[in-house]
Formats: sequence, C-alpha cells, structure tokens
Amino acid sequence: MRCRKTISLCILMASLLPLAGCVSTVIGAGAAVGVAAFEERSLKVHAEDTTLATKIRYNLAEAGKQYVTSIGIEVYEGRVLMTGIVETEENRAEALKLAWKVEGVKDVYNELQVTDSGLSDLAKDSLVTTKLKSRITFDENIYAINYSIETVAGVVYLIGMAQNQAELDKVIAHARDLGYVKRVISHVRIKKAAS
Repeated sequence: MRCRKTISLCILMASLLPLAGCVSTVIGAGAAVGVAAFEERSLKVHAEDTTLATKIRYNLAEAGKQYVTSIGIEVYEGRVLMTGIVETEENRAEALKLAWKVEGVKDVYNELQVTDSGLSDLAKDSLVTTKLKSRITFDENIYAINYSIETVAGVVYLIGMAQNQAELDKVIAHARDLGYVKRVISHVRIKKAAS
C-alpha cells in the first residue's frame, strides 16, 4: 500500500514538472526514469517507446509546423496514439503515413480530428487531462502509472495497460464524471493473467 502511494506521488510530481520551466527538463527526465521503473513495461520497452515517439515527432517536424503544433503522440509497447486537430483529410493521412515510416511501430491509432477551426479549447482539454490523471493516481484501485491520457476537443483518449476490465471501467468512469468530457475512447489493453 505504501509503495502504491509513493508511486502515485511520483506520477503526480512528474505530471506537474513541465510547468516549472527549464529546470524541470532535467528533473523531469530523472522522474520519468523513476516512474518507468514501476510500470508494467520493462525499462527496455519504455526506452524503445520513447525512441519511437521521438522519431515520429521528428518526421512530423520535417513535414511542417502544422504537424508539430497540432499533433500529440503517445507510444505504449510500440502502439502509437496520435491525437490532435488537423485541417484536412490529406493532413490526417500524411501524419498517419509519417508514423508508419518509423521502424518498430506495431500499430497506429489515428485519432486525429479534422476541422478547419484549427484550435480546440486547449485550456479545458489540459484541465480535463490533469484532473483525470489526478483522480486515477489517487484511486487505490487503479495502477495509474500504466495509463497515458490525451484530451482533444472534449474527447478523452486512453492508451496503456489495465490490470483487469474492472480497473479500466473505473478509469473510464472517472473520465466520464468530469465536466466538458464528450466521450472516452480507449486503446488500453487488458493485462494477461499469469498462468
């Protein structure tokens, strides 16, 4: 129980560090390694996922600033979750193609929304993500470290690994309980029981 609370505190601290400025980059990297040690993913898989995300972000940056500023990338066990807003179906298809170009990508969940408005309500989306991370971190029945969360235009996207269906159902219930959330899309896989 004590270990779970320590992990919860580490997750919360790691999620707040980017708000602190440049110093947080160094501290955040150390916290990310510490947090990775508690995940279901091995450190090797975590490092591979980080490398994949970096390569995809590089491909998007090379393709143009519209991809860098509007697309979020989360990678879990080689599975890529792409979220954000793009202006056209062509942009959406190009972003998908750029993700698949990276060797080692096992699957791509293209959750990019096409709209010509350009921006969603970033502040509300960020608040929803922060609140949901906090809620699942302090729920003793959820192993929050195994979840990555993105919110775009009121849609919450989840990727990671649940201990069981009941845990995933609790995460989804926490998300649906937040104001502004229009729907929840899960790409979370259920952990296989040890035989």
